[in-house]
Amino acid sequence: MIRARVYKSTGSWYTVRAVDGNFYTVRIKGIFKIDGITSTNPVAVGDWVNLEMEAGPGSAGMMITEISKRNNYINRQSPGNKHQHHIIASNLDQSLLLATLKDPKTSQGFIDRFLVAGEAYHIPSIIVFNKSDIYRKKEMDHFQERKDMYEAAGYKVMLMSLENKTGMEEVEEILRNKTSLLSGHSGVGKSSFINAVVPDRELKTQGVSGRSGKGIHTTTFAEMYDLPLLNAHVIDTPGIREFGLVDISKQELSHYFPEMRSRLNDCQFNNCLHINEPGCAIKKALEEGKLSFNRYVSYCMMLDSIEEKSY
Repeated sequence: MIRARVYKSTGSWYTVRAVDGNFYTVRIKGIFKIDGITSTNPVAVGDWVNLEMEAGPGSAGMMITEISKRNNYINRQSPGNKHQHHIIASNLDQSLLLATLKDPKTSQGFIDRFLVAGEAYHIPSIIVFNKSDIYRKKEMDHFQERKDMYEAAGYKVMLMSLENKTGMEEVEEILRNKTSLLSGHSGVGKSSFINAVVPDRELKTQGVSGRSGKGIHTTTFAEMYDLPLLNAHVIDTPGIREFGLVDISKQELSHYFPEMRSRLNDCQFNNCLHINEPGCAIKKALEEGKLSFNRYVSYCMMLDSIEEKSY
């Protein structure tokens, strides 16, 4: 039996790296596909697995026979079925969201949904705004507003330009000794970032569609890369247009906003949704200017988007 970590998943086949450093292309033992795993992908990038030689006439390949328990994982709605979830990656130390304020513009709603997903699965999130080389005063003022808002909520916010190589050292340093998820809309510079930090790696990069102003997808499957000089790993993800909230109830949502979570015990009712209830500590803090109005609006929009399950 060989222990290995999953570096890439293409649906039926997986690229894994064994503890001896060798890479293998392997398949999965069929039972995992019906063994109580509700996600659309039973094996995810970042998983630790056990391998065995495939049995049977003419077989010479390796097969995944066991998946180790995950420390954590992060998921999103399945593109094909909003009632199923798709595990993006597992066994993460942190997640980096690459965002941009121009060409394309990353919406606050997308950022906040990403942060909620990280909170829900106990994965620290860092927001890195790229393309500072094209920002004028309007964008820099907007960046400062976002930075102040998210830092007040407890998040680290960084600014860099891959084009000018500014801010890169600081971002590389937070990757050191960690497995990091790299995510964001297509066109924000994820592939360019991988090319900059991973030795001898040249991923295909594309710009932004002039018609839609949205990024063009260049990454099809999640994939993990080694950063030997930093003793680190980074997992690149496909360009994600939207994060759907999976398995989060309306009552739970405020627990995933850190600035709200610290005040929840002060609400009059323990099932307070912070909309029209009396004695709401969140509404009180909002009126006193202690909470960001934009973050609260984002919370309300997410609340409206959650479909309560019927049992």
